[in-house]
Amino acid sequence: MIIIKSASEIESMRRVNQMTARLRTALAEMVRPGLATLELGNFAKNMIREMGGVSAFYGYHGYPGQICVSINDEVVHGIPGGRIIHEGDIVSIDTGITFEGFIGDTAVTVGAGEISAEDQHLLDITKASLDAGIAMAVEGNRLGDISHAIQTVVEDAGLTVVREFVGHGIGRSMHEDPQIPNFGKPGRGPVLKAGMTLAIEPMVNIGVAKVNVLDDNWTAVTADGSNSAHFEHTVAVGKTAPDILTLV
Repeated sequence: MIIIKSASEIESMRRVNQMTARLRTALAEMVRPGLATLELGNFAKNMIREMGGVSAFYGYHGYPGQICVSINDEVVHGIPGGRIIHEGDIVSIDTGITFEGFIGDTAVTVGAGEISAEDQHLLDITKASLDAGIAMAVEGNRLGDISHAIQTVVEDAGLTVVREFVGHGIGRSMHEDPQIPNFGKPGRGPVLKAGMTLAIEPMVNIGVAKVNVLDDNWTAVTADGSNSAHFEHTVAVGKTAPDILTLV
């Protein structure tokens, strides 16, 4: 069942998503060669506490980190630890906060120092595909319109969409209905209604779409070792335009 949020509930979601967006921005600005991913996790723990929230990720199905930090061929769910970020790496940071009963969720991929033209293309296209998907989050469209818009941008640029992981509804729970694949046909799926709140999150690979999960049972990597990028916003479906809750 897709939960329609009231105007007051969306404002509550805006508050937590603004917190999550500020955390995302602060972490992205920290990324540099020589930094250990655990430093990002520790910073996030402290900032979340100072804002009065708690990590929405820590302990979720046993996840051991405050945030997810995934580097290069790591697609998603990388656990902060001793890994050192190097010059030219691309670093995906996924953040989630629970505050006053609602959850915020957002992600970004940034470069450490100077990155390759190929990786910059990956980042640009992944962000453009997110923007295209968000533009479809308007009452009267269908869920497949979001999925198709993302897929079209990605594949027209010669890249591939990860299919094992998808976006999702969000609100009082991290994962609510509906699932939001980053691929699909337009005009299919549930009709979008104002008040739906969606975490739209394309994950895009340079090489093959397939991913594998490492022995830690969390970190997903591309099957061919190619680099991957991940961008995410939480969005409220609007009557005439999408309302991006994780903009700062």
